[in-house]
Amino acid sequence: MKYDFLIVGAGLAGSVLAERLAKEQNKKVLLIDRRLHIGGNCYDAQVENGILVHKFGPHIFHTNNENIWQYLSQFTDWHHYEHKVLAVIADMRVPVPFNLNSIELCFPENKAAELKKLLIDEYGYGAKIPILKLKQSEKEEFKELADYVYKYIFLGYTVKQWGMKPEDLDMSVTARIPVFVSRDNRYFQDKFQGVPAKGYTEMFSNILNNKNIEIRLGTEFKDLSGIEYDKLIYTGTIDGFFDYKYGKLPYRSLTFEFEALNMEQFQKTAQVNYPNDKSYTRITEFKHFLDYPPFPKTTIAREYALDYKEGENEPYYPIPSDENHLLYKQYYEEADKLDSKVYFIGRLAEYKYYNMDQVVGRALNFYEKKFK
Repeated sequence: MKYDFLIVGAGLAGSVLAERLAKEQNKKVLLIDRRLHIGGNCYDAQVENGILVHKFGPHIFHTNNENIWQYLSQFTDWHHYEHKVLAVIADMRVPVPFNLNSIELCFPENKAAELKKLLIDEYGYGAKIPILKLKQSEKEEFKELADYVYKYIFLGYTVKQWGMKPEDLDMSVTARIPVFVSRDNRYFQDKFQGVPAKGYTEMFSNILNNKNIEIRLGTEFKDLSGIEYDKLIYTGTIDGFFDYKYGKLPYRSLTFEFEALNMEQFQKTAQVNYPNDKSYTRITEFKHFLDYPPFPKTTIAREYALDYKEGENEPYYPIPSDENHLLYKQYYEEADKLDSKVYFIGRLAEYKYYNMDQVVGRALNFYEKKFK
């Protein structure tokens, strides 16, 4: 059998494109993934105590794009969930992004009142100001606040998460860390927020439920033989595709230490960050994501960041630095030399950090521009 499309990778980018091509154009699609499950890093599954666990870290879907939300809503009902994150500073649990409530917890009363008034007067209630901008302010109070957030929220977490000092990363990383002039403790303020009511794996199953889509798991692209196809969509690592011709692009990986506990609740929020002490970056308690009847069991995961090593762990995050972008550019130019029947898309193939909604939007736009 000859397929119209071979799609490598059953994560969001590959699955959305497979669905569009199969449904809208009646194309025959072979979708492969080297792992034994669909859904990529969004994959979730129930553990013994009945709790649905995100196997590769917490995934909360959020977007301001109604078209993206409506597209995925064809394949899942949503459980309304608004993510709240606390960071451990000394013996305090402080809301992040750092906001007016955080200021009150971390500074003496008079100092906190002064900072709050200055922020509201200067930027207005509801503003998000990157700490980089606060550092560049002429007001010493803002510089002091930015230095505090940098030292206690950003610095330690960054070193653990990326394995690099902040000054060695692309400036865009620092620029993204805000102070939120608000009492809104939500991590995201997007219009649409939630998690699939029956889990991400169920959502992916519905996306791929089409007679024109054949799925082969545990299948490496380079091990395929005797497969005929007209066009290739590749969502894996671009350097791996070209056999590391110019050297390996660095990625950060993650590992998780899951623990089932005989207690009703381990922590007040689904996610607690540990920027300063502990070797792990955060603890996730999955019970918070969905409504469960009261019962004295819960499951947590301690998350550790480490370097990606091929064959040992999974590549999660491209590492943003000038040197890495230059290396990626060489692979991008190599890809550009290929014929028009080979396409690269997704976080790994484009060496670019995408949120989930951005990947879905990218795939939908890609389909419209390239295949419609």
